[in-house]
Amino acid sequence: MSLYDNKSNYANTDSNSRYLELYNPPITSDTLSVETITMIIQSKYNKRPDLLAFDMFGSARLWWVFAHYNRDTLRDPIMDFTSGTKIVAPKTYRATRTS
Repeated sequence: MSLYDNKSNYANTDSNSRYLELYNPPITSDTLSVETITMIIQSKYNKRPDLLAFDMFGSARLWWVFAHYNRDTLRDPIMDFTSGTKIVAPKTYRATRTS
C-alpha cells in the first residue's frame, strides 16, 4: 500500500511500515513510446545514465527508464551503465505531469 499522492512518482510503489518497496515507476502507454531503440552506451555516458536521459528525453530525472528497460543487463543502474554496453530504450518519454 502506498502512502503517496496519486500525482507522486511513488504512487505505484508499495511501502511497509518503515520503507518503500521496490520502485514501481508510473510507466504507461501514454508516457512511453511503443517503439524502442537498441544502442551501445558511448564513453561520454559511462556511469552517467542521467546524462543520456537528459540528451534523449530532456530530463536527467528519467535515468531510471534505462534501468527499467534493461533489468537483466543493468543489475546496478549506475555501475553497470558502462561504455560499450548494449541497451534498449524507448524512443520517447513524455511526462504526464510537471514537477
